[in-house]
Amino acid sequence: MKQHITAPVFALAFRPFFLLAGLFAIVSMLTWMAQYSLSFNINLPLTGTIWHSHEMIYGYSLAVIAGFLLTAVKNWTGIQTINGNLLMLLALSWVLARLLPFLPFNSNIYWMAGFDILFLLGLCISFAIPVFRSRQWKQVGILSKLILFLIGNIIFYLGRFDFLESGMQWGLYGGLYLIIALIFMMGRRVIPFFIEKGLGGKAVVNNSRFIDITSLLFFVIFALSDIILPDSIWVTISASILLVIHLIRLMMWYQHGIWSVPLLWVLYVSYIFLTFAFGLKVASSLYDVSPFLALHAFAVGGIGIMTIGMMSRVTLGHTGRDISTPPRLLSVALIAIILSAGFRILAPWAFNEQYMIWIITSQVLWIIAFTLFVSIYAPMLVKPRIDNQPG
Repeated sequence: MKQHITAPVFALAFRPFFLLAGLFAIVSMLTWMAQYSLSFNINLPLTGTIWHSHEMIYGYSLAVIAGFLLTAVKNWTGIQTINGNLLMLLALSWVLARLLPFLPFNSNIYWMAGFDILFLLGLCISFAIPVFRSRQWKQVGILSKLILFLIGNIIFYLGRFDFLESGMQWGLYGGLYLIIALIFMMGRRVIPFFIEKGLGGKAVVNNSRFIDITSLLFFVIFALSDIILPDSIWVTISASILLVIHLIRLMMWYQHGIWSVPLLWVLYVSYIFLTFAFGLKVASSLYDVSPFLALHAFAVGGIGIMTIGMMSRVTLGHTGRDISTPPRLLSVALIAIILSAGFRILAPWAFNEQYMIWIITSQVLWIIAFTLFVSIYAPMLVKPRIDNQPG
């Protein structure tokens, strides 16, 4: 049934969700800076660290994932995904879940939970419909991850409401590792293709079935061990193996020409941070290295850099623009997000005495990166395609 499209911004899911993700990346980091770095008292139903962690995972990251997957599944299946009023309602449920914690009434956390779960349920259904209608069963693996996000967020709120003692921790780490698993799955599919295409067909990028299987197997062991048995030997062993596996994959994918193409090197640098995170995980168990360095290597270095890179590429392609000639300011935004990761991870490791200076610097660079992203891409996201094609 054809849906009424009220505005270009609701023509396809990447438009509202990438715009909301970019804006929320700025607002949420400003809020976190005010709370953590500047010691402002902001009355929220979740403690500062828990709110920051939850909103980076189930707020920002899932907005990017929703926009990407609901756009990609249309290409994969040839079936129109939700747009118009239904897409607006799905986006509204996400917005309300982010907004409600700031409203001053006692039951705001319950309403936040309700709209958060409603959004994830709607996302799962919206992705499942074209998959089942087209019988593309190979996409069920992605659908299963979306369902696990839904379960993980329910577990988080069960912990918040004192029904499950470790629920918040399980929900947060489960959500984090689901995002990384999704990045590894999609990265395996698209990064080699992007490199070959971005270098004009002059490169052949290889993949290994053995690495595909072993990386998945040991990542499952790593994630489950770190959630259920943190600090166990299984975390150290699996992280060590994953470090080697992903270093090999990076070497197999490497092409010197990527450094002249911003939308390639940003994805490669993100993958370097994800690989480095496993090394930091090993270091935190064997030496006196803070486990939060590995956590932020996954979150800022891996997820932050990868998502801004993918949003930049997808927006150009799906608004009819040439992905080989991105806006000049984009490189500044990409460098800012990479420096943000560096100041959050490497600087505290080397010069811990100036810890708070590095944190504030990282936060400011994150805000700069996403302010540039929004200023560049917001006009593209709210206006029709320049080639007059639908979407």
